[in-house]
Amino acid sequence: MTAAVRLVGAAKRYDDLLALDHVDIEVGQGEFVAILGPNGAGKSTAIKLMLGLRHATAGIVELLGGSPQDIATRRRCGVMLQDSGLPKMLTVAEVVRLFSAHYPRPRPLPVVLAMADLTGLARRRIDGLSGGERQRVNYAIAICGDPEVLFLDEPTVGMDVASRHRLYDELARSSAAGRTILLTTHYLEEADRLAARIIVIDHGRIVIDGTPAQVKARVPGKRLALAARRALTPADFADLPLHRLQLHDHSATLLSNDPVAVLQGLVRRDVPLVDIDVTGAQLEDAFLSLTGAGATR
Repeated sequence: MTAAVRLVGAAKRYDDLLALDHVDIEVGQGEFVAILGPNGAGKSTAIKLMLGLRHATAGIVELLGGSPQDIATRRRCGVMLQDSGLPKMLTVAEVVRLFSAHYPRPRPLPVVLAMADLTGLARRRIDGLSGGERQRVNYAIAICGDPEVLFLDEPTVGMDVASRHRLYDELARSSAAGRTILLTTHYLEEADRLAARIIVIDHGRIVIDGTPAQVKARVPGKRLALAARRALTPADFADLPLHRLQLHDHSATLLSNDPVAVLQGLVRRDVPLVDIDVTGAQLEDAFLSLTGAGATR
């Protein structure tokens, strides 16, 4: 079966900056993949190469077995951007019809509106929508052509909790139906919940490519979430066996291979703890560790 997306030794240079450093990525048809990385890591460059928005300086880039620049290939894909520049004077239904006209076999308008949770807003003008509602319109535009491959760039920015979870359910149904989905997001719990595979890019290179469980397994020890009756300070945790410490006034989160020793040390120092939660490492912990942002502070 032809891969949905394939990068072989793909590199992109902007003058003196090597934004993408000869990476290999293959996404099979029907996969749900999250591509993560810090700002400037190279993930946006990789997506732009996949979409044909940029030309690779070196290497091979294929989309559905063809060139990303080919119009027929692009029509088999849907793209959700953070800001699509929606025409403000048109209604939601008019915008979806406008974009649907670019595809040979678009989905029926009522189906698209229902999938994007926009049925009740069909007659509303774009300039009367909230930020989260506009995001749902962007999603409708991405799916209106019945795409084989769906690219989602920060899809839930601005959405309320209910809308976010409805989109999660819709994406799960699309994935179960065999659609290929590539997601970029800064909401790491979103990637953990939705994606079957995670690719982390940093400094233009892939630092890990695996399932969410495989990525999280790269972080040793346990995650502790603590709350206290007073503000916590770095001195409370001095010389305790921990990998990373984040302080938030009266609470703290940390990683440790020896959580018992950490808790015993805090008790000896009379730190007035009121809540303790010990779990395995989360995707955020792995991300910070893998991208060099997990230092104790």
